[in-house]
Amino acid sequence: MTQAPLPRLSVDIVSDVMCPWCIIGWKKFEQVMAHFAGRLDFRVQWHPFELNPDMPPEGEDAAAHVMRKYGISAEQSRANSGKMAGVAADLGFTFNRGPDFRMRNSFDAHRLLSWAGALEDPEQAAATGVQTALKLALFQAHFTDNRDVSDMQVLADVAASVGLDRARAAAILAGDEFGEMVRTEEAYWADQNITGVPAFILGGRMLVPGAQDAEVFIRVIERKILADAA
Repeated sequence: MTQAPLPRLSVDIVSDVMCPWCIIGWKKFEQVMAHFAGRLDFRVQWHPFELNPDMPPEGEDAAAHVMRKYGISAEQSRANSGKMAGVAADLGFTFNRGPDFRMRNSFDAHRLLSWAGALEDPEQAAATGVQTALKLALFQAHFTDNRDVSDMQVLADVAASVGLDRARAAAILAGDEFGEMVRTEEAYWADQNITGVPAFILGGRMLVPGAQDAEVFIRVIERKILADAA
């Protein structure tokens, strides 16, 4: 007897590689997928959002950036960074911000992510697909390895590390391919009133903003997704 396919749940994640809460939110959502293993078939797609679209090519010292942008002191900045690092560590992700850690322009990273997403069949793209693999590799490159993910060579190397064609990635980065797609998506999500990230859209209709605990997602899925489907 052929086993019936699991109910499918689309998960659209609006996110920026520069956003520490985005990787924290994803690590929490991994717990949600584990909770529903054998009950739901998750289909994940990542969408672009730039926290700092005007970030110059040389980037900006991260501590100075946070203090300037949010109007906080150096002590508050260090405390916030320590809090995020602790939360991330508990979830199995390492923040390794050295004294030279910088915020970077993420537009080219988003172009590569759009390319990776376009390679996947939307009917087959799973949470462990190549777009997700690339997204996680970019998070690690930026937050753990302190690599410049606005640099074309670094981006091509990261793409190759998850099995993507390095030469094709380099060619995309050398031109303007997928740039219009990124801008169009950014405009679309802005029209949907997405003003901060991460933002999780479940089943195309339920918005869960921020890096919520797994229990929040589980309640939403059980009460708003599964209950409505019953």
